[in-house]
Amino acid sequence: MAELLPGLIAVLGLIGLASIVAPRIGLPPPVLLAIAGIVWALLPFLAPLEIEPRVVLSVFLPPLLYAEAWRTSWHDFRRWMRPILSLAIGLVAFTILCVGVIAKGLMPELPWAVCFLIGAILSPTDTVAVHGVLSRLRVPRRATAIIGGESLINDATGLLGVQLAMIVVLTGIFEVGAIAANFARIAGLGIASGVAVGLLAVALNARLRGTAVLFVFSLFAPYLAFLVADAVGASGVLAVVVAGFVASWRLDLIAPESRVGLYDAWDVLTFILNALMFLFVGLEIPRRLGTDLTTMVGPLGTGLAIGAVVVLARIVWFWPAAYLPLWLFPRLRIKEGGYPDPRAVVLAGWCGVRGAISLAAALALPQTLPGGAPFPGLAEIEGAVLVTIVVTLIGQGSTLGVLVRWLRLRSDPTTESETRKAREAMLAAGIARLDEFCTQESCPIAVYRYRDVMSDRLAELSELEESERKQATRRLEVSREVRRAVWQAETAALLRLRDTGEINDRDHQNLQLEIDREHADLGVV
Repeated sequence: MAELLPGLIAVLGLIGLASIVAPRIGLPPPVLLAIAGIVWALLPFLAPLEIEPRVVLSVFLPPLLYAEAWRTSWHDFRRWMRPILSLAIGLVAFTILCVGVIAKGLMPELPWAVCFLIGAILSPTDTVAVHGVLSRLRVPRRATAIIGGESLINDATGLLGVQLAMIVVLTGIFEVGAIAANFARIAGLGIASGVAVGLLAVALNARLRGTAVLFVFSLFAPYLAFLVADAVGASGVLAVVVAGFVASWRLDLIAPESRVGLYDAWDVLTFILNALMFLFVGLEIPRRLGTDLTTMVGPLGTGLAIGAVVVLARIVWFWPAAYLPLWLFPRLRIKEGGYPDPRAVVLAGWCGVRGAISLAAALALPQTLPGGAPFPGLAEIEGAVLVTIVVTLIGQGSTLGVLVRWLRLRSDPTTESETRKAREAMLAAGIARLDEFCTQESCPIAVYRYRDVMSDRLAELSELEESERKQATRRLEVSREVRRAVWQAETAALLRLRDTGEINDRDHQNLQLEIDREHADLGVV
């Protein structure tokens, strides 16, 4: 046990350090963590750290996909389902075809099935990497919805392609009818498994109370979906995504007192798992490619060529897929909000980051075929995947922020308007209910002061006169300043009580959390 502690301490330290340093040097944390993993693997005085590929696919990936499905807007997904599925299915198939043909030309000794297997492994973009980069940028809602939806769904379709290619490699039989039947079976059972587990998650969320219990059972759901699908020979990734979609649709059934805590717990969990995924990528790159430059020239050249094909295939697919259907079908154009901004298409075409999912899929391949013969092209597959990940994760991932600034993309005014209207509606409803309550009951003066604060917030949002808006804003600022000063005084007094021994540590923590929640809207916590 003791020998695990230095590695654990180093991992946690790296994750924390990368989170602090990355924003200051302008790099996304996933990119910096991958670089940190490379450095770790190259330094001989550091103990080697290994993470099993199957752990990445079956332990790390399910909760990350489930959490991403929770964050995905179902409304936006339905509105832009056509471009999302065009990318998650059409682009995946196009990438498999392009990479397979080029891989066969570069490595003619490999069977066609293995070449297409390389394409399938490299076809999905990395959900975690894309979200980790886009979450830091102000990107139009349409682009965010399409890129996020694509990266979520193409994990399932890409790994489904890996399953189908593996069937051909292991059996040596390629029949279109058999492949179509397998596709329907794997996808259909995966969707059914996901729906069943998602409905179970909804029922549990509606009945359970307590943040800790809800968190345990919400973590139980993605693993159960993955296990059930795997047991029936279906796509575990697809099952997890579907379960997340179903459960997220009725998150309103979760007890209000637990929602904030549950989301906070999931944020921490996904933060740590994301970091471990990219650290895993960095650790594996030197280990698999080696450090001898003389032996790396051939695999490096092949990997760079395949990586370039992956990047170019996405760009080539994107432009006609973005505009041609909308030009042919005006009703579709109206539904999706007109033609997309060309700048957003440029950005989306550059968001083809590959990461831990592709790497884990490559490293999880068996060493031998059923007959005992070595798996064909195993080293070539690993080399091509690793180089492509370096090209896309470091090359594309580190330049996305620069590209967004160069394109001068901004979040949609319509999104900000929707948020503003929602705030106005909530405040108006709250004021109306307060007035109704005070006509029925005798209200203390504090209630009327609370109403004045709500009225000022509403005036700040909806008042047309600039002078009235400024006055309302100023009153709110004074109110916040006073409440912030009160919070600081309460915190200091509580700390003094603890330091003098008048209350114990546990009581201090509980009381501090209580006043933190009370003043959370001030941004002091």
